[in-house]
Amino acid sequence: MSNHQQIILVLDFGAQYSQLIARRVRECKIYSEIIPYNTSIEEIKARKPKGLILSGGPSSVYSENALFCDPEIFNLGIPILGICYGMQLMAVQLGGEVVHTGKSEYGKTELTAYPDTLLFKEIPLTQTVWMSHRDSVKKVPAGFKPVAHTHNISIAAMEDNESKLYGVQFHPEVIHTPAGMDILKNFFYEACECIPSWTTVSIVEQSVDYVRKVVGDNKIICGLSGGVDSAVAAVLVHKAVGDKLTCVFVDHGLLRKGEAEQVESTFKEHFHINLVHIKAEDHFLNKLKNITDPEQKRIIIGEEFIRTFEKFARKEKDTKFLVQGTLYPDVIESGTSEAVKIKTHHNVGGIPLKHDFKLIEPLRQLFKDEVRIVGEELGLPEEIVWRQPFPGPGLAIRIIGDVTKERLEILREADSIVTEEIKRAGLYKALWQSFAILL
Repeated sequence: MSNHQQIILVLDFGAQYSQLIARRVRECKIYSEIIPYNTSIEEIKARKPKGLILSGGPSSVYSENALFCDPEIFNLGIPILGICYGMQLMAVQLGGEVVHTGKSEYGKTELTAYPDTLLFKEIPLTQTVWMSHRDSVKKVPAGFKPVAHTHNISIAAMEDNESKLYGVQFHPEVIHTPAGMDILKNFFYEACECIPSWTTVSIVEQSVDYVRKVVGDNKIICGLSGGVDSAVAAVLVHKAVGDKLTCVFVDHGLLRKGEAEQVESTFKEHFHINLVHIKAEDHFLNKLKNITDPEQKRIIIGEEFIRTFEKFARKEKDTKFLVQGTLYPDVIESGTSEAVKIKTHHNVGGIPLKHDFKLIEPLRQLFKDEVRIVGEELGLPEEIVWRQPFPGPGLAIRIIGDVTKERLEILREADSIVTEEIKRAGLYKALWQSFAILL
């Protein structure tokens, strides 16, 4: 989207917690991104990071499939924090020694830190941390000193303040390390000298500036699903370009009770956004007639959604740009060099995969929780911002068997009652998903 004055880069060595590390950085109001472990020195230099974090990983530094970064990163002169495997990697590449001691640690572990250290500054020296390792650092590299130990290992953290290199064997990013955020803040604020400038206001300002520069005087369209991602993307782009934006809401008749009306009211009446409401319930129900297999329902609904949107898009010959609600996890989960591909994301629900538009992705750098906060900042109703995830095929895959108007109405009413009771109990935001199905 744009260059950030401050950025912490997380080198991913295949850790299950890499996304969590990046989120923790952002919770400290500092922008972060995950990059592959083998990213070139030139590319890292070009990003001008304030600091680097070496993530954990599933391998041993001595295994055949061990992953190594370019050792020249330790000569960049910027602060680096190694976490778990990242600490062991740092030790080995800088001349220290890592061994398999036979004293593995998993889960909550009592740690004792030494006084007068940067990482544990103003933090209780005795604390609980979360460990997950078989190997341990036996000898620190030249210039380093051990700064913490546990009952089983003598080097649970290390520092070289002159070179600004740090390592922790435990995981400060997880909630099971209660003082973990304070340790990370010491690294960000003390070692990296960052200031907390990645705020909701700055996100909105940068996004608006980016969209205005790219779109110019051209027209732009957005496929609006009613979900939080496409809703926030649409309002953000509208803030930037105003009436140059047209939102297309394909109503397949498979939405929750009152959802279509809420979308129309919110975007037309509250934000005064150009909204094309395509009412296509009969068309979709005709295509779903006698279809009972859930996966077949998904395929049919996805295909028809695309075709309906394409039909409108073909009429917009003078429109060059298309808004897409891609999030940062969408990019990561669709596969990187080391991260396992979780799923391929096609955003925004039903946007054609082949088109002649230039994509505008104002949320591409954001996690879901950041999107919700931006949505609040932009004035979106709480019912949309904090809405639970809803599948693109809608209620059709929450109906076992045939999808008919009558069965949809029954499920809509039942689902509305479930949601009402969950909210009444004060649990709606605490639950990831809660819904009714029709057997």
